[in-house]
Amino acid sequence: MTTNAEQNDFAAKTHALLDTHGDVFLQIAKASIDHGLHHGTPITPVLDSLPAEMTEVGACFVTLNKGGRLRGCIGSPEAWRPLATDVAENAFRSAFEDPRFASLTVGETAELDIHISVLSPAEPFAFADQADLVAKLRAGDDGLIIEDLGHRALFLPSVWTQLPDPAAFLNHLKTKAGLGAAHWSNTFKAWRFIAAETGADWGHIPTLK
Repeated sequence: MTTNAEQNDFAAKTHALLDTHGDVFLQIAKASIDHGLHHGTPITPVLDSLPAEMTEVGACFVTLNKGGRLRGCIGSPEAWRPLATDVAENAFRSAFEDPRFASLTVGETAELDIHISVLSPAEPFAFADQADLVAKLRAGDDGLIIEDLGHRALFLPSVWTQLPDPAAFLNHLKTKAGLGAAHWSNTFKAWRFIAAETGADWGHIPTLK
């Protein structure tokens, strides 16, 4: 199980990574979406040209908002490829492969903003029952993954801004998973993680060099 010290280390390291290279990650995300608009495929970052810390294995979600409303969100719950590659692929998928939305069009980019959340490794969430799970949730900090009966869903920590009540947070996540807000069973599983985020409006992100 991840200790508080390990989570603090991850948070400090990841915030430092985004403070130093967050602008380049955003440029990669924008370039991948722009390439998708014109060519139908994401970019493939040239890893040899990037700082080593940007090419370490990492997991991210890329969230697109248009006019303050969700326009796409796709990501990797677990780290399995270089973070720069994960950003490029997930930015493309958020724009063109989120099943909740039609593919992004060129005319929408002026209203778009891009947010990248870098995820810590998920840890199993130990709880006795639903009330215990709700009581142990750290509002504002925890990202949550749930799974039961073949259904699975994830909320990023940023969702707390819309759902600040832990019980509502969990119930909406169950609904997202297709389980129903009132669902509970003795096979219910959960994992939690933390995340660091960076973001900017489309027009404020420079073109990738």
